[in-house]
Amino acid sequence: MNLQLDDLALFVRVVELGTLSAAARERNGPVSQVTRALARLEAQCGARLLHRSTHGLTLTDEGDTVLAHARQMLQTSLQLESELSGRLAGPRGWVRVGCSAVIAQAVLAPSLPALLAAHPGLRLDIVADDRMVDMAREGLDLTIRTGTPAGDDLVAREIGQLSRSLYAAPTYAEAHGLPTEPEQLARHQLVGHALMPVLNTWTAGEGREQRRWTVSPSIRASDTGTVLALVRAGVGIGRLVDLVARPLVRSGELLPVLPQWFGEKPLPMYAVMLRERHRLPKVRACIEHWAAWMAAV
Repeated sequence: MNLQLDDLALFVRVVELGTLSAAARERNGPVSQVTRALARLEAQCGARLLHRSTHGLTLTDEGDTVLAHARQMLQTSLQLESELSGRLAGPRGWVRVGCSAVIAQAVLAPSLPALLAAHPGLRLDIVADDRMVDMAREGLDLTIRTGTPAGDDLVAREIGQLSRSLYAAPTYAEAHGLPTEPEQLARHQLVGHALMPVLNTWTAGEGREQRRWTVSPSIRASDTGTVLALVRAGVGIGRLVDLVARPLVRSGELLPVLPQWFGEKPLPMYAVMLRERHRLPKVRACIEHWAAWMAAV
C-alpha cells in the first residue's frame, strides 16, 4: 500500500470540514481535485471511506480507522519537519492563533514585535473571534481564552490572568452622570455582548456579599473589540478587560465605574492546543513568549 501523505491530509480536512467543497475552497482548488484524491485513497485502501448523501458525509468503519491512523501519520510528519527545521534555524512557519478581539488587541498586538524579533522565522495568522470554535475544523494551532478549557483532545497551559471591570467614557459621564450604587445601573445605557450572554452577567462584591446582575443592554455587539469601541465613543457603560482599559483611564479616555463594587478577581488565561500540536517548536515558542510577556505586564 503506497499511501500519499497529501491525500491523507486532504481526507482528514474533508472529515473535519464536513464537505468536499469546503476542503476545495481551503485549498483554492476545484471540487473535482478533492474527489479524485479521495477516489485514489479509497482505491489504495481497497475500501469506501466516506458515505456521500444529500444529508452530508459520514465515515464508514474503514474510514474511521484510516482517519485515526492518518492523523497519527500527519502529526509524526509535522513534528519531524518542525523539530528538524527548529534545530537548524529556530522555530519557523505559520502559527494560526484564535482569540477574542480584545485579547488580540491587548495581548497579541503589543507582544508581536518582540516575538518576531526573537524568532524571525515565525509567521502568525490571527483569527479574532469571540466564539468558542472547533480548533480542528478551523485549522487552529492554538487559542487563547479565559475560563477552564474542556476536551480530552486539548492541552492547556496557563499563561497569565485577566480581569474585567466597568468603565465609561467622560462624554457619557458628562451627559448622563455615573451610578453610585449597583442598583442605579438599570437607569443607565449599558453596552453588552450579543453572542456571549455570560458577559452580560456582572458580579459585584466578594464572598457572601457577592451579587450578580444580569443586565439588559441598550446596545449589544458581537465581539469584545466593538464593545470597547462603543464604550470609548460614549454610548454607555460596559464591562471591559482591565489590561485594555487601565491605560485608557490613565490617558483620560475612560473612567472607572463603581470600582468598589465591580473590581473582579482575575481569571486564568490559557493557551489551548490540540494534543497533537502542543509539542511543535513553533507553538511552544509562541506560548513561552506570551507567558513571559503577561508576567512582565
